[in-house]
Amino acid sequence: MRSFRKELWFNLSERMDFVNITPKVEDCLRESGVQEGLCLVNAMHITASVFINDNESGLIRDYKKWLEELAPFDPSPERYHHNRTGEDNADAHHKRQIMGREVVVAITEGQLDFGPWEQIFYGEFDGRRKKRVLVKIIGE
Repeated sequence: MRSFRKELWFNLSERMDFVNITPKVEDCLRESGVQEGLCLVNAMHITASVFINDNESGLIRDYKKWLEELAPFDPSPERYHHNRTGEDNADAHHKRQIMGREVVVAITEGQLDFGPWEQIFYGEFDGRRKKRVLVKIIGE
């Protein structure tokens, strides 16, 4: 069995944004040489997310609006106890919890085995600093 590991780095200028990282993950898969196996993609930071969904601009706008309604940015310590520690990113932790930490995609015949319209996204909820995503591929 082969094992492949690579880190993808992001530094988004917006506090909250989404990036389709499917092409980068496909590049990792080609580099790994794995034809049959599993691909794990996970955010290595507690205020970022990796998830699978449709690459549709309206959906991305809806996510931003919906997440901001559920966990609005508020740097004050009154809304979020976490911000009493000197941080201002409690909302980002909540958004990450909702959107998830990682995805696992089957690899079949050297390709990511997606359903219709599925793509892998990096979600950033406390941007303006460097963060990483781990791609771990195992198989034959």
